[in-house]
Amino acid sequence: MADKVKTVRYDGPAGGFGSLKGIAKIYGTEWNRPEIAITLMRQNKPDGFACVSCAWGKPAKSHPFEFCENGAKATLWELTPKRCTPDFFARHTLTELRTWKDYDLEMQGRLTHPMRYDPATDHYVPCEWGEAFAAIGAELKGIDPKSAVFYASGRASLETSYLYALFARLHGHNNLPDSSNMCHETTSVALKKLIGSPVGTCTFEDFEHCDAMFFFGQNTGSNSPRFLHDLQKAVRRGCKIVTFNPVKEPGLVKFVNPQDPVQMVTQKATPISCQYHQVKAGGDIAALVGLAKHVLAAEDAKWAAEKVHVLDVDFIKQHTEGFDAFADTVRATSWEAIEAESGLTRAALGDAAQVYIEAEKVVAVYGMGLTQHVHGFDNIAMYVNLMLMRGNIGRLGAGISPVRGHSNVQGQRTVGISEKPELVPNDRLKELFGFDPPMEEGMTTVKVCQGVIDGTVHAFLGLGGNFLRAVPDQERVEAAWPGLRLTVQIATKLNRSHLVNGKVAYLLPCLGRTERDVQAGGEQVVTVEDSLSCIHGSRGKHAPASPHLRSELAIVCGIARETLPPNPNVHWDEWTGDYSKVRLLIEQTYPEIFHDFEARMFQPGGFYKGNSARERVWKTGSGKAEFTTPTRLSAMGVGEAKGRYRLITMRSNDQFNTTIYGYNDRFRGIHGTRHVLLINPKEMEAAGLKPGQIVKLVGDAEDNVTREVDGLRVTPFDLPDGCLGGYYPEMNPLIPLWYHDQQSKTPAAKGVPVRIATS
Repeated sequence: MADKVKTVRYDGPAGGFGSLKGIAKIYGTEWNRPEIAITLMRQNKPDGFACVSCAWGKPAKSHPFEFCENGAKATLWELTPKRCTPDFFARHTLTELRTWKDYDLEMQGRLTHPMRYDPATDHYVPCEWGEAFAAIGAELKGIDPKSAVFYASGRASLETSYLYALFARLHGHNNLPDSSNMCHETTSVALKKLIGSPVGTCTFEDFEHCDAMFFFGQNTGSNSPRFLHDLQKAVRRGCKIVTFNPVKEPGLVKFVNPQDPVQMVTQKATPISCQYHQVKAGGDIAALVGLAKHVLAAEDAKWAAEKVHVLDVDFIKQHTEGFDAFADTVRATSWEAIEAESGLTRAALGDAAQVYIEAEKVVAVYGMGLTQHVHGFDNIAMYVNLMLMRGNIGRLGAGISPVRGHSNVQGQRTVGISEKPELVPNDRLKELFGFDPPMEEGMTTVKVCQGVIDGTVHAFLGLGGNFLRAVPDQERVEAAWPGLRLTVQIATKLNRSHLVNGKVAYLLPCLGRTERDVQAGGEQVVTVEDSLSCIHGSRGKHAPASPHLRSELAIVCGIARETLPPNPNVHWDEWTGDYSKVRLLIEQTYPEIFHDFEARMFQPGGFYKGNSARERVWKTGSGKAEFTTPTRLSAMGVGEAKGRYRLITMRSNDQFNTTIYGYNDRFRGIHGTRHVLLINPKEMEAAGLKPGQIVKLVGDAEDNVTREVDGLRVTPFDLPDGCLGGYYPEMNPLIPLWYHDQQSKTPAAKGVPVRIATS
């Protein structure tokens, strides 16, 4: 029977007319205003505005349309003519709104007025900005600072992020979790330890000179579609791309460039990956060990026959530590174990390894498929091992390149959004602002959630985002949330997190990045950092959605001014009036990165902040790049058990993070719903299930906590044996709070232990 069951699928390419239709669906007749088209033409351009979607780099020589399907959707979503006014909140209680779907909440449009929650009536009611700032300040002054949390979503500008972090430290804590804690914190921890830099080493130039690229756990077509232009150019010049991913993602299979008239007319797609290996969820360590084992075998054979090395032995000797122990362990690992855990054959891994061996220069790309595992650190460590074997870090055309999500999540960390005081130049902060910064480590997202549950967190400030929808153990955290004393949400549109409040709660509407930001000093600009470590200016030109909106920076400064005692070195009003004064502070705090900040911020392509590992300066404990010895082949946090599956949470191409643009996932052939359980036909038959059957998933973490998601439609899909798929954030209630990467605390959303139960 399994052979006869058809899987949902999408056989077309990424890009092409499908991408244009996806944009047109959001655009619609109500968006048909000339200023919208003008705004889109400025997206990701020099002297334009930086996209609020992904953080992929912005090239110096831009395309005529320097936006992708998701980027256009994000901009159109922000520029909606719909307005979520005080009248809307007067008609609906928050209890009622909590029954609405995420999509319907955001479809109410842009927030227009500052609102205060009235628990007596269960309504948001309008308030004045001054009233909100004073009340929030009074609440923050009345609690232990260490019980306050300042969360940042990843899209706030460098200027806002710098002041937000300063506010937290002046208040007396380092509780500065951000969206990186939920996605790429494993990168920051692993790369910092292994090569001395917490971010990727690649620039655009590397993608123009590499001979091969390897992809692990990154869905380019949905999450960073502008990257496809660079992949297409690389393939056309002869670069080979090898992909490892449990899911066959169309963007890494073939691509029709919407900006190529010939391709659009002929619809002849460019093949992207020369090999595509559907590794089992959690099996990446095993796959990488298999690649390394093939490389070592090739080294032995080549040296024996020709006295020629496959390994870069000079690089290994001069620049690395720990190779011998690593190599011994890989050699001793059996092929049977590698095949069993990776779900791939020795021959398939040999084919992939041969591409690596034959390529002089290799770029390693990865996403959350590596970072969001209990042993995600080990995933990245093994990937770094593979790259170090042939000297593929720290030279042109080679390097390691994590692809980040939120548009400025990397930049926020650069200017101080971090719970780790050792990553912040506190000596400079002390000198500039005349205070002793707190040196106690702050809370990560996981610790925040635990603190909400156990009652030790009393206040939560959210600088954007949809925290309650994005976190693991969603239902448990949400149930405890009303116990907070204060919740403040700074946002452009309504979402689920705004409907569950503390005893005192404010919803504060802010300007979007596309909009004009006029302060006392005139029209302002902001800056962001992309995934390739380049800093860009961003200038909004569109009319604000409401005259009552304030910028994120102005809101942060307004709350800080009412919370903190006077300090002759701290000038919240001046900084609000002129953002160039904030950029001067950033330059003074981080002079190596931000020298001549004001003059360079609109440089085409951005200005590069530098990367020590790219220069082969290893700021590690040993002063060298670190080989690590693999101690396991599985990144899973629990072992195998009868009836236990590995759930992979996914995003559709009709969403960005928790923002849901619609209910169609074109790239997976799913339409009209997000409540699906993806399973391969063989597993479906073995479990006695039928297509379309409604089931529920039950958490199988063996911690005596009941976790369930019901109402899921069984949907045949091409996945490795033992693996299931479902959408984020709908599946988040199944992820235990403790189920996270052991070193970074990143929730392990790509390998969740579950069982299937019939409803």
